[in-house]
Amino acid sequence: MSQKRKLAAILSADVVGYSRLMGADEQSTITTLTAYREVFSRHIESYSGRVVDASGDALLAEFGSAIEAVRCAADIQEELGARNSELREERRMQFRIGVNVGDVTERDGALFGDGVNIAARLEALANPGGICVSGTVFDQVDGKLPFVFKFEGNKSVKNIAKPVRAYFVDPGGEANRNRRSRFTLRRSRRLPRLVAIAVIWAVLLVIAYFGEEWFDFRKHDVFAMPTGPTIAVLPFTNMDGDSRQDYFADGLTEDIITELSRVRELRVLARNTTFQFKGKSVDVRAVGRELGADYVLEGSVRTDGSQVRVTAQLIEVADGVHLWADKYNRKLEEIFTVQDEITEQIVGAVPSPLQQSTRTRVASKRPENLQAWELVVRANVPPDFSQQWYDDKFSMLEEAISIEPNYARAS
Repeated sequence: MSQKRKLAAILSADVVGYSRLMGADEQSTITTLTAYREVFSRHIESYSGRVVDASGDALLAEFGSAIEAVRCAADIQEELGARNSELREERRMQFRIGVNVGDVTERDGALFGDGVNIAARLEALANPGGICVSGTVFDQVDGKLPFVFKFEGNKSVKNIAKPVRAYFVDPGGEANRNRRSRFTLRRSRRLPRLVAIAVIWAVLLVIAYFGEEWFDFRKHDVFAMPTGPTIAVLPFTNMDGDSRQDYFADGLTEDIITELSRVRELRVLARNTTFQFKGKSVDVRAVGRELGADYVLEGSVRTDGSQVRVTAQLIEVADGVHLWADKYNRKLEEIFTVQDEITEQIVGAVPSPLQQSTRTRVASKRPENLQAWELVVRANVPPDFSQQWYDDKFSMLEEAISIEPNYARAS
């Protein structure tokens, strides 16, 4: 029996009022359900997903991307809505869809875990013919899809320890918002001319009094935003062949992301954005384009007793050129030095404006004891939200604090 854990986007769907439909006309309901399942299958396949289970009136599907899962859900609901409009109201078959991104266990093709459970709970929250997504999905798709997301609050759902952020999706909301914007613009043009003139005179007077430099916000650090290239740090691959050692590779990746984020001239994508590709064989250039990154850093980690070997390479997304690559064979306790060296090498490899910068960073307080660092990164492995997970997490953090009381990440 093969089994593996992975991060996946899960789509869960079921029919609203299925028992009523079957009781009223069993044969027509089965015919409609069969046709609508074909709609699901066709769209899921077109978005590179796979149907995991389709028993009764329910359906479960898996995708490699939250964006693809939400797009697929929107297309399905749009087509089903059009088909339902052709049926008598009492024969219309509406689906509710929930979408979540989370850690799942795959066993012989089937999926288990809270990643699946949360998707099912979100499905139950959705309106008939609607879509409900989790906060993790929203964080990954916000600004990347022409949909409106309405926050419904933190929902306590069955058998899930922590409340789940829930969002309703309105695929047609963007068009409505644009119409409202045009209406608002027309009204704004009716502003009395005298008021507009008064505002202009007020601005001119302030400029004359304070001087033009007062308005040059670019000179003030508080308004400074990173304007340099964007880099995506993919999860480093654990080469030990033991998934229980994934925490070490994940911890190294997170620390490199943190260190790179301290370089003001560099925009670094967040951990949640890049860790969706953990454990997957990907085309680095394709991933970079999908994430909107100029550069992608990938690497691997292998530990052997007291030794650690780290490989890393920096790739330019536009043409696939390897700007920099290196190998580090060090003692395990020198892993923090390796992190710093990788960061400095990246800053040196990426073209201006980084090459003209001071390349200085405010280094976070490093733990003096490697065991404290290991305990912290192990405590932050993907959660399953069980009571045992909570107990283990707090136990490891308490042990890390006892070893090194001043280590901030353990506090």
